[in-house]
Amino acid sequence: MTEEKKVSVIKAELKAVSDEMLPLFISAYENDMRGGVQTIVEQAKKRLVKLEQEIQRTEALKKYEKEYAAYAYICGIDEVGRGPLAGPVVAAAVILPKDCDILYINDSKKLTEKKREELYDVIMEKAEAVGIGMASPQRIDEINILQATYEAMREAVGKLNPQPTCLLNDAVTIPGLAPSLKQVPIIKGDAKSISIGAASIIAKVTRDRMMVEYDKMFPAYGFASNKGYGSAMHIEALKKFGPTPIHRRSFIGNFVEV
Repeated sequence: MTEEKKVSVIKAELKAVSDEMLPLFISAYENDMRGGVQTIVEQAKKRLVKLEQEIQRTEALKKYEKEYAAYAYICGIDEVGRGPLAGPVVAAAVILPKDCDILYINDSKKLTEKKREELYDVIMEKAEAVGIGMASPQRIDEINILQATYEAMREAVGKLNPQPTCLLNDAVTIPGLAPSLKQVPIIKGDAKSISIGAASIIAKVTRDRMMVEYDKMFPAYGFASNKGYGSAMHIEALKKFGPTPIHRRSFIGNFVEV
């Protein structure tokens, strides 16, 4: 009997119960008239409503994937790190399964660091293929940030197995790819396509982890927190200590002599 269970035990059960088991949890306790239990049941119902809303949002994110479903392998591609003063630009290309059931994918900037890390693991596990490309600060200085970004994107696509037959791109058409490869540029695509959103998460987590490692090598610049962007602390350290090997010389001329 549910009456025999302490309210604290039922509360702990709700905390532990998986999303798919919520309906069973609610049906198990909704006739328990104790006030504390009814409060817990209401919390479970609210969580279920949020879950159903997320499922609907995720289905809407598959609009372009459904539109181009005739293509065997649809790949989302995105980059991160075009604006920082230091560190590489990183691109990711992701082919999700046609029946992808991953929830909470979004533009990586709209997610917490914790959620990005969780989704990174899920995407890497469930994706058909993931490719990562990058261009170093030296390469950025050599050919400019736009061309370096395209180079990183081409590298990411080239690492995919299987190779994509359709690319969903965040607002760009990537030069230098096979003319037969369909490219669909989507403005703000990381918030409109589940594939591009997944790519944005992989790229962001990959680059952030690199910047955390660089922070251990160059602790004065705050790379773990600013990820190479021009925060006040970063610029102050740049003026005081000068550039590191991971600074983009073509980006820092306003702050120090290069």
